Amino acid sequence: MPQKRFIHALREALTEEMRRDCTVFVMGEDVKVSVFGVERGLTEEFGPNRIRNTPIAEEVITGAALGAAANGMRPVADMMMGTFMYMGMEQLANQAAKLHYMTGGQIKMPAVFLAAIGAPGSTAAQHSDSPYPMFMNLPGLKIALPTTPYDAKGLFKTAIRDNNPVIFLYHAALSGSRGEVPDEEYLIPFGLADIKQEGSDVTVVAIGWMVQRSLTVAETLAYEGISVEVIDPRSLAPLDTQTILKSVAKTGRLVVVDEAREICSAASEISAVVAQHGFSSLKAPIMRVTSPNVPIPFSPPLEQAVIPSTERIIEAIKKVIDY
Repeated sequence: MPQKRFIHALREALTEEMRRDCTVFVMGEDVKVSVFGVERGLTEEFGPNRIRNTPIAEEVITGAALGAAANGMRPVADMMMGTFMYMGMEQLANQAAKLHYMTGGQIKMPAVFLAAIGAPGSTAAQHSDSPYPMFMNLPGLKIALPTTPYDAKGLFKTAIRDNNPVIFLYHAALSGSRGEVPDEEYLIPFGLADIKQEGSDVTVVAIGWMVQRSLTVAETLAYEGISVEVIDPRSLAPLDTQTILKSVAKTGRLVVVDEAREICSAASEISAVVAQHGFSSLKAPIMRVTSPNVPIPFSPPLEQAVIPSTERIIEAIKKVIDY
């Protein structure tokens, strides 16, 4: 199976879907140049009508994408950074998430909002958030968050074909990562978590970039005789709670690792689900390893102190093991 970079897997998925369906088009700031590389070279094949540069106005990008989706197109709105979606929150929260419901299903919203998230290294507070928890609180939106090139391609194709609005996020630190991606077509359904590593002593549910750190921790702790099961949800709405609950029933312990802030986070929701539906399986309190409730600092040492580290993950695992 060929090895491909994460960003190339996204581009491959987009190219295949644009060839398959003429209603798929891309819009966003500088998408013809493609700062992050997802759309690089696509203007030459598909032309400026399907790779459309927009003004630097996220409200316009979001609103125009929703208007196009409501009229039968399948826009992929490249918002560049997840924090830039804050500018389009009225359209995302009050229009994208609600119009299908409010029209009794008469209007479909097959729009994808693509953005990089997280703190990849001193991009400062306005570019380093992980904003998916606030989107999880908006019924009507789907949220995908792949962590491998394989998952990126399969989930992106699913997102583009979905008739609902999809928030498609990827951690900026993963864009250059490599992994196996088959040449033949495949789709990955939303709501299906992936057990990245099986284990028997503790369940670690990790989100985004934290999957890689958790796998590193699992490898380290294996030398100490601690068997760690690492689960990647892959999508946060819908969330595969059954895979998580089944794992906790086996291990009896849960650590959730989430780069987003702890208050009202994805880690909070996952912890609450297990506390409510899997309490009898627990041998120890649930632990969350998250970022504190502060803006992400620009300073490299301060940023590293805020983002969940391998040391903090190891500490949390050993606490639940030794409880």
